Amino acid sequence: MGGDNAPQSVVDGADIALTKFPDLRFLFFGDEAQLTPLLKKAKRLHGHYELVHTTDVVRSEDRPSAALRQGKNSSMRLAIDAVAQGKASGVVSAGNTGAFMAMSKLVFKTLPGIDRPAIAGEMPTHKHDILMLDLGANVACDADVLYQFAVIGDAFARQVLGLRKPTIGLLNIGSEDMKGHEEIQQAAQKLKENTLGLNYIGYVEGTDILQGKADVVVADGFTGNVALKTVEGTARFFASQMKATMRSSFWGRAAYVLARPAFAKLKKRLDARRYNGAMFLGLNGVAVKSHGGADGYAFYHAIREAHDMITCGVNERIIKEMATLANQQNQEEDRSAGTLEAVL
Repeated sequence: MGGDNAPQSVVDGADIALTKFPDLRFLFFGDEAQLTPLLKKAKRLHGHYELVHTTDVVRSEDRPSAALRQGKNSSMRLAIDAVAQGKASGVVSAGNTGAFMAMSKLVFKTLPGIDRPAIAGEMPTHKHDILMLDLGANVACDADVLYQFAVIGDAFARQVLGLRKPTIGLLNIGSEDMKGHEEIQQAAQKLKENTLGLNYIGYVEGTDILQGKADVVVADGFTGNVALKTVEGTARFFASQMKATMRSSFWGRAAYVLARPAFAKLKKRLDARRYNGAMFLGLNGVAVKSHGGADGYAFYHAIREAHDMITCGVNERIIKEMATLANQQNQEEDRSAGTLEAVL
């Protein structure tokens, strides 16, 4: 029931998803008085869904703490609980981001070896789509958390993006070793010395993101969120200026007519709806956050992200890599203890 266009956008998104993934089944949580008429019209969905009635909702203005206390019977919480109970494989919501993250973290917990989950999203670049995290879940991160984000991002890029050896970069204010605050410098050192096979290439700057210099861009939530919204704002500014320029004269309008096929191709490539769906990586469950203003096509892409995470086994890959890291750390501690005993 969350989102500006819900529940219509949710039903429409599921209807589109079924054309791409015919084996999908859906659990819809919400007010049956609103949902039943919409579901009846979506004939493709017939036989592929179950409706669970609740009139409780988490509002967009609700604080996460209030949602945790008072939203146990909300559509959002019941959908999350369904995944925890094994009734569903993943949950997608366009509702209150803070509440969705807080509830997901409370119910799912984090994967073994992961201190904090990250909000991650795919972005288009000159080369191919890349992954960027964290996009706002953690305002401040120490070196260990940033290192864990790199492991999480590497697992996603391998399993979902299909990259054999994804490159990993730390978002910083410069490429020189001495740049950045202490935490990011410590994270850089840990990544340089990593024994997991992570393909760390060093610092990347804001101008490198859309160049595709790194397949996985790691940042704390404050920096990542500012970078993401700057990119989104720049794209909207460019589009509006291009449109205004084309409309400003006869020759501009004539040029637009001639270039219309190229503009149509560019619009499709950069359609923000295709990149809808921020993943909560690092949780012991699949949760994807859709943009609150998503239409049906955008919501479908959030469903697709959840589908890809489930079918590609992203969490299983993360668990495997974190277990390897834990074993290596234990062996190092054992060696250090043996050396100390020998000295004593």
